[in-house]
Amino acid sequence: MSDGLPVPAPGGATAPSSLAWQRVHPVTPLVKGWLVLVVVVLGLLRSTAEQGDGDGARFALHHLAWVLLGIAAIVVVAGTYSWLAWRVTAYAIDPDAVHMRSGILFKQHRKARLDRIQAIEVRQPLAARIFGLAEVKVEVAGGDGSGVSIGYLTERTAQELRADLLARAAGLGAPSSGGKQAVAAPADGTDAKHAPDAVTSAAGPGPAPTLHATEAPEQPLFEVPSGRLVASTFLTVEAWVLVLVVAGAVVAAAAARTPAVLFSFVPVLIGLGSALFGRFNRSFAFRAATSPDGIRLRHGLTETRAQTIPPGRVQAVELVQPFLWRRFGWWRVHVNVAGYGREANAKGPTTVLLPVGSRAEATTALWLVLPDLGTADPLALLGEALDGSGPSDAFTAAPRRSRWLDPVGWRRNGYAVTARAVLARSGRVRRRLVVVPHERTQSLGLEQGPLQRRLGLASFVLHSTPGSVHPEVPHLDARDARVLLDEQSVRAREARSQDLSERWLQPPGARA
Repeated sequence: MSDGLPVPAPGGATAPSSLAWQRVHPVTPLVKGWLVLVVVVLGLLRSTAEQGDGDGARFALHHLAWVLLGIAAIVVVAGTYSWLAWRVTAYAIDPDAVHMRSGILFKQHRKARLDRIQAIEVRQPLAARIFGLAEVKVEVAGGDGSGVSIGYLTERTAQELRADLLARAAGLGAPSSGGKQAVAAPADGTDAKHAPDAVTSAAGPGPAPTLHATEAPEQPLFEVPSGRLVASTFLTVEAWVLVLVVAGAVVAAAAARTPAVLFSFVPVLIGLGSALFGRFNRSFAFRAATSPDGIRLRHGLTETRAQTIPPGRVQAVELVQPFLWRRFGWWRVHVNVAGYGREANAKGPTTVLLPVGSRAEATTALWLVLPDLGTADPLALLGEALDGSGPSDAFTAAPRRSRWLDPVGWRRNGYAVTARAVLARSGRVRRRLVVVPHERTQSLGLEQGPLQRRLGLASFVLHSTPGSVHPEVPHLDARDARVLLDEQSVRAREARSQDLSERWLQPPGARA
């Protein structure tokens, strides 16, 4: 395909011809595929060694030339394919969307609308950090795979691109004078005239000028100390199970009088150890700040992440306190963000607003999502939501007969409604509070099993976007649950009609 031609998109669609496509960094294929190349080479060496007649090392040395020739062939083929893949991989930005094209045999064109952006993340895996590169990941409100990943770019270019996209999503980006649209700078540092598919606009041929968006200033809010993170990691169920497994392995080996028994525990030890290290690794150096373009989160040890969640994109927030954290007053804060649902199950920190922190830090994280809780005394309401139990002026609690279904935590189950949100609390051993803004209510439902039906109970469920937060008030009186369902549907409809968060920096008169 020659430069300057429109790119075929899936389904027979065609990319706009006015787009100024910019290539990613030339080292991108190496950063993405180095691990696969290493595995193939090691597999070849191992296969060659295993073919020896009882002496793999001598056989490998004897056939060293063939081994090196095979490795060279693999490198040439992989290098050629990577170069071709890099040639056809490019991105572009117009006033309404960000585009990404890729693919040699099976061409792909992705488009993410700016007004549907839920979060923008700058990722730096370990290999990318070695080369000073980063990936810009744009999450939008859509199904699985609806986001756009642009990578890899130089770290400076990635930061500028994030600022550019956030400015456009906020309603500040606009076509420049002369009929040319503003686009991001080339990722590989080359002159824009060398980029594929150069723009031909009303003002004449040539690429569109760059929009140099200045990153908005930020105000740091909190940072998680490494000592607290380590302590909280060991005060988890996984850590105690790991200790018990190690103790059991030692006792079993002593009873059998052979260390061979220890090998049977290796898979369990690796699994639990990986889970604990993964939690520490992903939450290391966690920092949060606020800025006009949204909530900024930075974290990670081997892979650093810099997330920006624009205002109004959080669908639900959850404050959790495991039993072992209660003595220290620590809480963890999760959120649901549209577009992060699938990844949230695999890489939890994409939905963590605070991995571990004090109550003051947890409430600060909540204020980031919902600055106005819609009540005259929000601190008193939150105190009752986090520590209280039973009915009160603010909370409607589960009836006493629900103890047959939840004998431990039934007194904590309940809800409160303010002018801005629904608060659902539950759990006595593991305290939990979920807050859902009215305008973020996706749908509502009542669940009633046979035992609940016999006891006159029902569980109220607020359906949110996929993620780690599951808003629910279990075992309410059936009449209270029905009233809440009817009233909340009205509140959610009215709140959505007044929601203006899509272009949050745009003047109100321009949002029509």
